[in-house]
Amino acid sequence: MVVDSQVSQKSGHMTLNYAIIGTGALGGFYGGLMARSGLDVHFLFHSDFEHVVQHGLRVDSKLGDFYLPKVQAYRDVRDMPSVDCVIVGLKSTQNHLLATLLPPLMREDTVVLVLQNGLHVEQATRDVVGEGRVAGGCCFLCSNKVGPGHIRHLDYGRIVFGPYRGLDDSESGPPSDRLQAIQQDLVNAGIDGQLTDDLTTARWRKLMWNIPFNGLSVILNASTDAIMKDPHSRNLARRVSEEVRQTACKCGSAIEPEFVDWVVDHTDEMVPYDSSMRLDFKQGRPIEVEAIYGNAMRAALRRGVETPILTSLYQQLHFLAAHRPAHQKDA
Repeated sequence: MVVDSQVSQKSGHMTLNYAIIGTGALGGFYGGLMARSGLDVHFLFHSDFEHVVQHGLRVDSKLGDFYLPKVQAYRDVRDMPSVDCVIVGLKSTQNHLLATLLPPLMREDTVVLVLQNGLHVEQATRDVVGEGRVAGGCCFLCSNKVGPGHIRHLDYGRIVFGPYRGLDDSESGPPSDRLQAIQQDLVNAGIDGQLTDDLTTARWRKLMWNIPFNGLSVILNASTDAIMKDPHSRNLARRVSEEVRQTACKCGSAIEPEFVDWVVDHTDEMVPYDSSMRLDFKQGRPIEVEAIYGNAMRAALRRGVETPILTSLYQQLHFLAAHRPAHQKDA
């Protein structure tokens, strides 16, 4: 079944239809907002399918709680229609599933928007769907899945996204008019969607938060507020963020020194929050060490850049993941 794009009665622009792959804390929040705004959104569920079919999707949000009694829910991607845009909200540790999940949703002009943490995480999608069809996005979001079909949004919500041009930045990205249409749909849904033409730098900026706070939250077994309240861990987080900034600059992404202050200040202002990596670690799920740490290290190595603190975090996280107690082993 093919569902055509439609002209929105509210805005007059061409709205797209969407598939959400990975309806968790991220996909459930953004997809829920998009469905609430009237967009044609199709959700792929796994364990939550029966619950959502019977009870709908609930989002508790600082932007205002809402409840969708009926959503277009599927448990098999082969039952879903092909769409204008596929939004990948899966963790990068599940990218081995993309070769099965993406093809049934694709048309000749379908764009895939990858909303994952890390650097060059879009490459796995590009390997499946080909050049010129992939965009990547950095989500500045505090959100957790707290029950079946139940998302709790705590803070923030901005998406900065842009065309993915490959490992060496030499490929073509999706058409700009399609990305602009996606941006307009996001904005109309109440999402702060911002386009960038420099996705790599946007990802390095996000890594300046992800690399210190995801890793330290696991290694120190601490939430963000605990890390920030202790002077030693606070200084360590700042040093890690600064090393990431310097690495980004040496890899061709100029980031001003003051951005480290921005990272620290905004973490101070953030509600007490368990990072997604700490939650995954505590619940026995694979953690995104390669996407967030390994890919950044390899990008630096290609430029002959040493990353001593980043490498140390990478090695410690691999050790901790491999030596979790039996009840916390990867599910």
